[in-house]
Amino acid sequence: MYEIVGMSYAHPEVLVDTEWAAKNPPSDSIRLVEVDYDPENAYRQGHLKGATLIWWKRDINDPVTRDIIDKKQFEELMNRNGIKPDSEVILYGDFNNWFAAFVFWVFKYYGHNNIKIMNGGRKKWELEKREYTKEEPQVTKTNYVSQPPDEGLRAYFADARRALDKKDTVMVDVRSPKEFTGEITAPPEYPMEHAQRGGHIPGAFNIPWATAVNDADGTFKALDELQKIYQPKGVTPDKDVICYCRIGERSSHTWFVLKYLLGYPKVRNYDGSWTEWGNMIGNPIAK
Repeated sequence: MYEIVGMSYAHPEVLVDTEWAAKNPPSDSIRLVEVDYDPENAYRQGHLKGATLIWWKRDINDPVTRDIIDKKQFEELMNRNGIKPDSEVILYGDFNNWFAAFVFWVFKYYGHNNIKIMNGGRKKWELEKREYTKEEPQVTKTNYVSQPPDEGLRAYFADARRALDKKDTVMVDVRSPKEFTGEITAPPEYPMEHAQRGGHIPGAFNIPWATAVNDADGTFKALDELQKIYQPKGVTPDKDVICYCRIGERSSHTWFVLKYLLGYPKVRNYDGSWTEWGNMIGNPIAK
C-alpha cells in the first residue's frame, strides 16, 4: 500500500515514489516516460536514465482537429516509445505532473491499464538531487494494438449540458479563481491563450487543481487532506463528477485524484472544457 502520514489511497498501485523509480530502471517489462509541456527546458536539459519523451503538445493532441490523438495515432505513439500492451509504464513530468496526469488519462482511455505516476515528478527528483542524463535511449519499436476507447472516462459537451439539470451530477472547475469568476480569460501560466468569454459553467464548483498537491515537493496530499478539499463542496463519492478546465489537461489531474486516490466510482474528464463551452454561441455562463 502507498501510504502518506499513515493514510492509504484508494488505489495506491497507481503511484510509485522516486526511490522506487531509482531502483527499477527501464527494462523489457518497465517503460519510463517523461511527459513535458516544455521539453527544451525539462527533458532536453536532463531526464531519468532510460526515459523516453512524450511532448504533450506534439504527441497527445491531433495537429489538425481540436481533439486528442485517435486510436491509430495512440498506437503509433506506443510503438515509438517501445511500449507493449503488457508493459508497466511509469509517467513523470514537469509542472507537478500536470501533463503526466493528462497522458495517464489518455492511456487509460485507450485501455492501457498497467500505468503509474512517479509521485512528485521532476520537482521531487531534483529536490533530492538525483541523477539526470542527457542521453536519449535507443528504443526498439513495438507493434502495439490498443483497446477501443473507454468512453466512460470522458465527458463531451452534451454530457456537460445535461449536467445542468441533473442533481446527481457535480461539475468541478479546476482553473484558477480569477478564471472561474471571469476576471481573466487566460490561465496565469499562459496569458496569451484567451477564451472569447470569461466565467464558468453554471453550478460548477471552483476547486483549483493544484490544491491537491504539496507545494514543497509536488507530491499528492494525504488522503484525509484530499477529502477535506472536495467533500465540503459537495464533490462526494455518490455523485457523477465531471471535471473541466480550459482544454482538459489540468482537469485530468483532478480526475486522477478523485478516481484513483479518493476512489470515486463515477468521474469523467471533460476535455472540451472552457475552450468549447465558453466560446460556443448561445451557451449559458456564470460569473
